[in-house]
Amino acid sequence: MANMGNSPCSAIPSMEGRRRTPPGFGILAPSEKRMELTLREEDAAEWVYRGEGAINLVLAYSGSTPSFIGKVMRIRKVPRNGSMGVESNGLALTEHERLVWNDVVELISSTDEEIANQQYVQHVMQPLLGSKYIDAGVHVPVSREFLESVEKNVISQRPSWRVDAAGVDARCDFGLLMSDHSLFAHGTQESGPCISVEIKPKCGFLPFSRFLSEGTAIKRRITRFEMHQALKLHQGEISQQSAYNPLDLFSGSKERIHKAIRDLFSTPQNNFRVFLNGSLILGGLGGVAKTTNSCIAKAFEEELKSVFQAGSGHCMENLFTLIAETLQKSGVLDRLLEVQKLDAIDIEGAIHAYYDVTSQECKVCRELSEEQAKRYASLHSVSLDESLRIVKDYLIAATAKDCSLMICFRPRKEGDSGSVYNNVYLESTKQAFDFKVYFIDLDLKRLSKMEGYYKLDKKIVSCYKEMIKVDQEMK
Repeated sequence: MANMGNSPCSAIPSMEGRRRTPPGFGILAPSEKRMELTLREEDAAEWVYRGEGAINLVLAYSGSTPSFIGKVMRIRKVPRNGSMGVESNGLALTEHERLVWNDVVELISSTDEEIANQQYVQHVMQPLLGSKYIDAGVHVPVSREFLESVEKNVISQRPSWRVDAAGVDARCDFGLLMSDHSLFAHGTQESGPCISVEIKPKCGFLPFSRFLSEGTAIKRRITRFEMHQALKLHQGEISQQSAYNPLDLFSGSKERIHKAIRDLFSTPQNNFRVFLNGSLILGGLGGVAKTTNSCIAKAFEEELKSVFQAGSGHCMENLFTLIAETLQKSGVLDRLLEVQKLDAIDIEGAIHAYYDVTSQECKVCRELSEEQAKRYASLHSVSLDESLRIVKDYLIAATAKDCSLMICFRPRKEGDSGSVYNNVYLESTKQAFDFKVYFIDLDLKRLSKMEGYYKLDKKIVSCYKEMIKVDQEMK
């Protein structure tokens, strides 16, 4: 699965090197007391590599213990350079972050960053996006030997650049257990095959802030995703720019949503993955996937024949239609867009509030002429509460712009009307499908990233404008 968030572990920072357990574990329901036993070295073989992001490794369960079937677990990674970014006072959040989130007691009192992420998902993102679309997960204790064995078992499956950057953090003695959203409950296949799609929608609107400068006005016309593609191509992170336009996906138009899905399929990068019965059949794990060529498309079509009652060569189109109709019917993208739009003044405005919150001289205004700085004077004259609100809304929106959607389907058996799941009917194949939709990768964005967001924004715009200039000169 995609990037599974930020999570250094530090419940007792004063005892260097000691493994640490989060307080109040509350592992699972009373009927699953047995699960309170720590996962040991011998259990590691039952957990297989599913993917990873910058901060966490994601494992899927392949064993036979009923309580773990249909589950995934994310475990924290640690940079090879050893930098952890731990607060010295035993709290996961910095002093200024506790000001920003002062109305979320569970979050500001967290003693570990992984626990803080879970509290953030539960108490901030769930109320905004809807609890039925979010699984905050539960913590399960793990031994050092379990983590060390897992690292050895999965190292050959991890992208080499991920291996070079970070390893499993054997000091953290818990993992975050949650449902495997690429499967239906309990991971059973009694009702037929299960197909699931992971989409990273990205930002679904063009900024409307009055604080955009003349030099960045192009952001009002060109999506952040398209401009960022130019920078990634320039830096060699991708080999081909994607035609995907997030505005298509968020448009509400079935035709435009369908186009967006096709464009994501053509260049999946790390924005599109498809799983069949929990196994990846399109896209990349832990890195950027190859552009979809004819061989990949043909193999993908073959895999889909077990799902769709369609003639050869038509399964992919049916999948795209199914995704488009489900996104339109569920309304989840409308919810997501509303949260993304909490970023009402763009990073070009929010960065000024950040400097006021952190009681620093504004580095942005310092580099502007007196006339240019007047544009932002109003932001520096608001109350601290208002500055805190601006920063808080920006960080929540940043989570919403970087999260992923998991959409899971299974064909409904003929005559089955007792399903607890929503369903969508595919006219072209005369099939009904149960579906479920979940948001994932909803971790807290750290306040310390604000300056980085601002610098990256300037870099993205600058690179895109330079690309346009070069293209025009070549014509």
